[in-house]
Amino acid sequence: MADYEEEQNLLGAEEDEDSLPVRPASDQTGRPLLAICDPAHLLHRIVVLVFMCFLGFGSYFCYDNPAALQTQVLQDLSLNTARFMQLYAWYSWPNVILCFFGGFLIDRVFGIRIGGESLAVAQNTYAVNWFKGKELNLVFGLQLSMARLGSTVNMNIMGWVYSKVALLVGPPGYRTLGVSLMIAAVTCIFSLICALVLAFLDKRAEKILQKEQGKTGEVIKLTDVKDFPFPLWIIFIICVSYYVAIFPFIGLGQMLFIEKFNFSPAEARAVNSIVYIISAPASPILGFMVDKTGKNVIWVICAVCTTLASHMMLAFTFWNPWIAMSLLGVSYSLLACALWPMVAFVVPEHQLGTAYGFMQSIQNLGLALIAMAAGAILDNKGYLVLQVFFCICICIALMAVVMLYFVDYLRGGDLNRSAAARAKLQKEATSDAE
Repeated sequence: MADYEEEQNLLGAEEDEDSLPVRPASDQTGRPLLAICDPAHLLHRIVVLVFMCFLGFGSYFCYDNPAALQTQVLQDLSLNTARFMQLYAWYSWPNVILCFFGGFLIDRVFGIRIGGESLAVAQNTYAVNWFKGKELNLVFGLQLSMARLGSTVNMNIMGWVYSKVALLVGPPGYRTLGVSLMIAAVTCIFSLICALVLAFLDKRAEKILQKEQGKTGEVIKLTDVKDFPFPLWIIFIICVSYYVAIFPFIGLGQMLFIEKFNFSPAEARAVNSIVYIISAPASPILGFMVDKTGKNVIWVICAVCTTLASHMMLAFTFWNPWIAMSLLGVSYSLLACALWPMVAFVVPEHQLGTAYGFMQSIQNLGLALIAMAAGAILDNKGYLVLQVFFCICICIALMAVVMLYFVDYLRGGDLNRSAAARAKLQKEATSDAE
C-alpha cells in the first residue's frame, strides 16, 4: 500500500508539475527578477504568448491579399482568372519542399526558431517550449484564432486601403495596386519583429533557467514514409481533398458574390471573409468540445457533410449566401480541430515531424494544382461548373473519411476515444511499464 501511494504521488507530481510554485529566477547580482521578467512566472509567459499570437498575423494577412483585391488585380494587371490563381499556386510550389526541411533548418542550421513557410513549425516549437499540459491546447487555439483574424482584417480593409491610395497617387492602376500591397507588407515586418523578440526571449529563458536547447523532432526522415500506417494515408487524402475546396474557393469567391448575388464589392468582401471571422472565436471552443467528447472521426464526417451542403447551396440555389458561408465557417473550424490531432494518434512520437511535414507538403501540392485548375475552369465554364468541381472534391473527402471510420473500427476505434479515455489508457500503460 505504501508503494502504491508513493507511486501515485509521483505520478501526480509529474502531472501537476507546472502548477507547483517555482523558485524565482535571479539576475547576475543575485536579486530576484520581477514577475514580468522571470521566464518561470506566468506573467512573463503571457507576454511571450502575445508575441507568439502576432507571429503569424502578418503572414496570413498578406496571404489573402489577392482574394481581398481580386477585382483590382484582374483590372489593373489585365489578368484572366487562370493567371490570377497562379498567385496562389506560386505560393504553394516552394512549400511542397520547404515543409520537409523547415524544422531542420530552424533548429539545426540557424539555431533560432524563426520560420518562413515553416511558420507552423516555429509556432509549435515555441508553444511546446513555453506551455505544457493543459495550457497547450488553449495556446494552439489562440494562435489559430489570431491567424484567422489576420485574414479577416485583410479581407475587410484592403479595399478601403486601395481606394485611399488611389486618391493619393492617381487613378486606379498598377501603381495604386503596388503601393497598396506594400502597405500590406508592413504587417510582415511587424511579424518579423515579433519573431526576433521571441528568439531573444527564448535564448534568455534558456540561459536564466539553465535549460538545454529543446529538440523539435521536426527533422524529416524520408525513410519513415514507408512505415506510415494505412489510416494516416487516408487522413492525407481527407486533408488534401477538403482544403482544395476551401482556400481556392475563398480566393475566387468575391466575384461569385458580385456576379451571381449582385453584391457590392464591399459586401462581397464581407461575406467572403465570414469563414475566417467565424473561425477565429470558434476554433478554441470547438477544440475544447472535441477534446471532451472524443469522436474525432464522427466530427470530421459532420464537418465534411456540412461543407458539402454549403457548396451545394452556393451552386444550385439563390439563397442568401451569408447562410452557406456561415455554415462553411463552422465546418471549416470543426474539421481543423478534429482532423489534425488524429495524426498524433496513428503514428509514434518520433515520426510526428515527418508525418506533419508530409501532410503539409502534399496539401500545398494539392492547393497549387487545384488553384490553377479552378482558374481555368472559371475562365472556360463559369461559376456553376466550378462549384460542382468543388463539390466533387468534398465528395472524395467524404468517401475517405467514411473509409477511415470503418478502418478505425476494425482496429479498435482508437481515433474516436475522448481525451479522458486516452489519458486513462496512457496512465494504465505507464503503470504497467513501471
